[in-house]
Amino acid sequence: MNQYDIVFVGHFGIATIVPFNLTTFTDWGGPVFHGPLAASCLSKRIATISRMAEHDRALLQPLEAAGIDLFVREGETAHFKIIYPGSGVDERQLFLTVGGGCFSMDDMPPIEPCLIHLGGLSPREFSMEFMRALKTAGFRMSIDAQSFVWQVDEWTRLIHLEDIPEKQEILGMIDFIKLDITEAKALTGTDVLQDQADMLERWGSQETVITCSDGAFARSNGKTSFAKFTNRTVQGRTGRGDTFAGAYLARRLDRSVEESLRFAAALTSIKIESPGAFNGSLGEVIERMNEPFSLG
Repeated sequence: MNQYDIVFVGHFGIATIVPFNLTTFTDWGGPVFHGPLAASCLSKRIATISRMAEHDRALLQPLEAAGIDLFVREGETAHFKIIYPGSGVDERQLFLTVGGGCFSMDDMPPIEPCLIHLGGLSPREFSMEFMRALKTAGFRMSIDAQSFVWQVDEWTRLIHLEDIPEKQEILGMIDFIKLDITEAKALTGTDVLQDQADMLERWGSQETVITCSDGAFARSNGKTSFAKFTNRTVQGRTGRGDTFAGAYLARRLDRSVEESLRFAAALTSIKIESPGAFNGSLGEVIERMNEPFSLG
């Protein structure tokens, strides 16, 4: 059976992006694209499990070039429209025009149990049955909360956020949860980072990471940490959270929460400055980590 350090699972997406005061353009990615590419600079064994239309397969070339193994079945490629009404990175309107279906154990290739990151682009890509089966099979799990809290209006296709009735069971099964501040508010009812993390920990979260416009906040074993984003521009803000999750999880395999948070914040800051996925080097990330203003 194949052995990996991290496996990313979810649909691949193509988005029409309408930035604030800039020209509309098309981009692609998602957690199974930006996440693995961010993680790949640390030379970990990484794989992506996804579904997408056959005519879109060429878009995965950067993953192949980075040495990431691909297990991709033919299916729908998710399509979005993303509108940024202002300059803030936390403000956006998402419309899901084409979504993918749910994943099941039938989608899983023969791999040894490892850390698996569930990063969806459609509402509820990962059922409770699928997650329970992964847990029973011995996988450690990380989730991106967006697929769990996203709901789509039947008529407008606008994505809005709602609470998850099963959140305590989900938190009890997983090792990591990554959210942004608006997703955390949907779960907790508060927009205060410390309070959000406290509540999620009380409900069973072992390790919580929450991103916001200023940086990222982590909570583990009752201890909190914060690292600032240091980007000079926001041209590449699409994919920010997915990039952060991949970088954090890869570093966290063998480093502390604090160092992993600083590493992921530095790498993500570099990515936000340019459209597309992160394509920098480990040396650039370490250099950014050591800049005085990168310390939170």
